Amino acid sequence: MAIKNNISRFFFITLWCVVGAGLLVLLGAAIKNRNNKACKGYRIDISSPSSQLFIDKKEIGQLLTGAGAGQWQGKSILSFDLRRMESTLEKNVWIKDAELFFDNNEILRVNVTEREPVARIFATDGNSWYIDSSGVQLPLSARVTAKLPVFTGYPSAKMRLKGVDSALSAQIRRLSAYIRTDPFWVAQIVQVEITPARTFEMVPMIGDHLIEFGDGNDFEQKFHRLLIFYKEVLSRTGFGKYSRIDVQYAGEVIGTHRGSEGTRFDSVQGMRNIQQLIRSAQQLQPDTSRRQNARPLERNTLTEQTLTNYDLVPDNGDSARARESSTGPPPEHPPRQDRGHRPKQ
Repeated sequence: MAIKNNISRFFFITLWCVVGAGLLVLLGAAIKNRNNKACKGYRIDISSPSSQLFIDKKEIGQLLTGAGAGQWQGKSILSFDLRRMESTLEKNVWIKDAELFFDNNEILRVNVTEREPVARIFATDGNSWYIDSSGVQLPLSARVTAKLPVFTGYPSAKMRLKGVDSALSAQIRRLSAYIRTDPFWVAQIVQVEITPARTFEMVPMIGDHLIEFGDGNDFEQKFHRLLIFYKEVLSRTGFGKYSRIDVQYAGEVIGTHRGSEGTRFDSVQGMRNIQQLIRSAQQLQPDTSRRQNARPLERNTLTEQTLTNYDLVPDNGDSARARESSTGPPPEHPPRQDRGHRPKQ
């Protein structure tokens, strides 16, 4: 009985080996037959996270021609070095990934994934470029201008992903990604200045004040405290009362009082202005220069007694407080002077 079972198993294994070998032969013949066929054309598809394309099909076709594509139609499929062509395409800074293959109709399919710029950078030497989500430096385009968060004062002529500026690069990408996902901050933050200490100062669209943001750590909590300060304090005192708003220290917001020149207006109208800004955020097109003297039109006298030590929304267990001061932040955190840097247009 055992011998009979062994014989049956032997024949079963042998049969499947023969079937497998036959399939391999047929597959090899099919591949050989296909490789002997000629290319009937090509199709280029570009995938981009945004609607803007920084590289077009014509440029990709020129790159492929230089990689040995030559005359596409009528050329033997076997003569195409697809790996070399993919490598040539991926050397272009705007191409993140390239995949080439022939479909069943002998059409060469060229699928390209384009890099997505996430921020515009202005260096201290005047140079400017884009960066993508992985920190790759992308050149400006004469054909397309991307509307992105603007960072000025970058300390080097090139983006650095290693060394002392690697952390700065990562913080820029995180801040930019957060701003771009929120329509309010897209509309409100016109410019982000990088200080020599590798911290950030932000220039708003509405309000003649400077936002001292600190470094890029805990950015969600900082933006949260700033928004609450806008809603609960500036909507009552006016957007011209403070010259600086400091959110860099955990659990508090410190406003540097401008003096008697600050304007005041009705709190209801202040909330309406904030809400209108949020509603119209998608339609606003912020440029790369600071809007001057942007203050609400309505004015009204309002008592300020209730704004001292105004208790805001708790932040990770700490109370976020807005402290009104006529002399600026506490002595241990002296305010920095404006450097007046603006991006070149």
